[in-house]
Formats: sequence, structure tokens, C-alpha cells
Amino acid sequence: MPHFGLQLPSFTFPDVPDAELFERIATIAGAAEDAGFDSFWVMDHYHQIPNIGAASEPMLEAYTVLSGVAARTSRIALGALVTGVTYRNPAYLAKVVTTLDIVSSGRAILGIGAAWNEAESRAYGYDFPSTAERFDRLEDALQICRSMFTQPQSTVRGKVGRVDGAWNVPQPVQPGGPRILVGGGGERKTLRLTASYADMWNGFGDAATVGHKLEVLREHCDAVGRDPRQIVTTRLGTLIVAESMAEAERRKRVWQEQRGIPDESVEARLWWGDADAIAGQAKAMLDVGLGGLLFNMPSGSSPDDVRLAGEALATLR
Repeated sequence: MPHFGLQLPSFTFPDVPDAELFERIATIAGAAEDAGFDSFWVMDHYHQIPNIGAASEPMLEAYTVLSGVAARTSRIALGALVTGVTYRNPAYLAKVVTTLDIVSSGRAILGIGAAWNEAESRAYGYDFPSTAERFDRLEDALQICRSMFTQPQSTVRGKVGRVDGAWNVPQPVQPGGPRILVGGGGERKTLRLTASYADMWNGFGDAATVGHKLEVLREHCDAVGRDPRQIVTTRLGTLIVAESMAEAERRKRVWQEQRGIPDESVEARLWWGDADAIAGQAKAMLDVGLGGLLFNMPSGSSPDDVRLAGEALATLR
């Protein structure tokens, strides 16, 4: 059965004052749970990123939000898509995600990547080392988090990061700890680390690009003796759904104009249409070999839009 997740890429909602932002987020998360989505995600950034909105737009801290959402939901899995490895000490990150797993009664997912936003890192006083070092840190973090998820006390000596007798008590609720999702499409490093350490992988691109990445991931799995079917593979894209094709196309044009997206780039970024169209587009992407799909919806999407998306995707289960 495919895994379907909903990500909130923005905390900017028309006519919602700052003090009421969390209520809107919790309402959308509840709508996603009611609509049958398997997971709910927020971005892990300190200010909004280019192509989504202005840096001055609202941005809440990811894991605090997810803990609040955990108290307002009961089934849906919760994660950040994704945490840049340079933003938190890996042992601290393991404690944070373990705490989320306990607060949510076993629904946390750790989404992690090598980090990419140098300007954001500099703005908040974080180091932004070389690409090679960031991937070394990512591998260290994967080892440290997995160890702390599965053992009360851990000692791990990585290339850059280390823990020496670090305690993680209580242990996560989920046996074996929260699932680990690695995000990114790098073929030499990201997909190799996914094959070695991850339970889930999320990428981007059109069907041809995704199909190629899946083949590379299979090769890395073969190299480490792992069954690639153990990894839930997903692709993130924007979803615009409406009751009619005409209304969906109007919203698509607004989205393109706001983000400067040309027509030829739409396929790699967007699912759009009425419920039948969404189901068809989603099936075509799943047929490439993915284990699921992750969707985000433009700022201002309503719980009714989430419900409609859930109805469309239910036909694919």
C-alpha cells in the first residue's frame, strides 16, 4: 500500500494572525489525518526559503510545532522534511526526535539531509562547512541517531561527530526507534547513505529523473547487501486540487506567477487538477517504482482541499 504524506511548506495563511498560526496548523494536520494521509511534515528552517516566500514570512520551529500537533492527532506519523544536519548536534537531535516519539505515542519520523542553505546558516550563526564535511556529518548523525534510538547508552566515534557514553532514556516507543528518512538526490553520497542507514528516502523531479534515482539506489543497496524493498521511496511535489479542472488551472496559474515557474517546469514540480486528474498523475508517478508520494499545498489551502486530495488518493490504495 503506498505511503502518502502532506507537508506544510509555509506558515503564511491569509487573514490568520500570528497568535492563531498553530490552531490553523493543527486544523490542517487533523484534516490530513481524517483524509487518510499517512504522515504530516513541516519544513525545518529558521526563516522562509526562496521560491516559497519571503524570508520575513512566519516560520515556527519544527519540532515544537510537531509536538503540539502530536497532542491534537492520534494516528498520523510526524516529521520534519528535512532537518539539515548542521542545524543540531546529532545527539541532541536524537533526544528531540525520541521525545517526539514518546509525546506522539510512537509516530515520529526523523527526516534528515546534508543541509544546503548557506545564507540561512550564516544568518543564525551556524557553521556551513564544505560539501564533503557536511556529508561526513550526515553519516555520523545517521550512526549516532540509530545507536541512540536502539540503545540506552551509546558510544559512537564518527569522522566529525562523536558521543561517548551518551544516555537516551527513555527509549523511543517504536521498536527499533523512529524511521529515518534521508532527503536528497545525490547519487554518489546521498543515495549510498540511504542504502546503508535509512528506512525512507525522498527525492524530487519528473518521472524519468525519479526512475533513474531509484535504479541508482538499487545499485547501492546491492553493494551493501540490502533489499531495496526495505526502503520506502517517495517523491515530494506541490499539489493543487479543486472541484473542477477550471478552478484548478486558475490556481495553477496563480502559483506559477507567484513563483516564476515556466510551463516546461511544471511536470517536475506540480500535481494539479480535479480529484480524477490528481489520481491519474499520482498513479503515473507510483508506476515508476516509488513506494509513496509526499505532497505540499500552496499557502492558503483549506482543510476542504486536504479532504479532496485524500479522496483522490484513496482510489490508489
